[in-house]
Amino acid sequence: MTEQLADPSTDREAMLVELVDESGVAIGACSVADAHRPPGTLHRAFSVLLFDRHGHVLLQQRAAVKTRFPLQWANTCCGHPAPGQAVVEAAAIRLREEFGMVAELTEVGVFTYRAGDERTGRIEHEYDHVLIGAVGDLPPQPDPAEIAGWAWIPAQAVRADLAENPGKFTPWLAQVLEIAEQAHQH
Repeated sequence: MTEQLADPSTDREAMLVELVDESGVAIGACSVADAHRPPGTLHRAFSVLLFDRHGHVLLQQRAAVKTRFPLQWANTCCGHPAPGQAVVEAAAIRLREEFGMVAELTEVGVFTYRAGDERTGRIEHEYDHVLIGAVGDLPPQPDPAEIAGWAWIPAQAVRADLAENPGKFTPWLAQVLEIAEQAHQH
């Protein structure tokens, strides 16, 4: 008898996220799936944005199997730390899983947002930690189960495209880009 591999998207939906209050204090835990059911439960998340030596940012097009905002363009990677897990540690693990890359990550800000995905019916309500990192010339090695496409793009071009075509991008990307750029310029 052949053992079937588990669907990675299903496994990720069963993982625990850390529920937080409006100031980011941990108040409990629930599954990823439960946190994203309407009306959405505020939980800790992270968004990584990598810069190359030319100041371009690495964006990914989310895979079609994603349960929230599939095929939309987003920051380099994002995810949820396990309850009690350090945000930087969780982000570094996710960066390796999604892009096969290693970078020294620095947390540069946090914001809270809520957004509904009309196509999937899921809700993002996240206390989002923004992390940045710089990488050299090694090309990304994306996991096709996670990433449908990727590109290094000048930040100003991303801002212009966000203004003209907001539906092409995830609802959190504009705030991630703003926080990351301010930190990267200093």
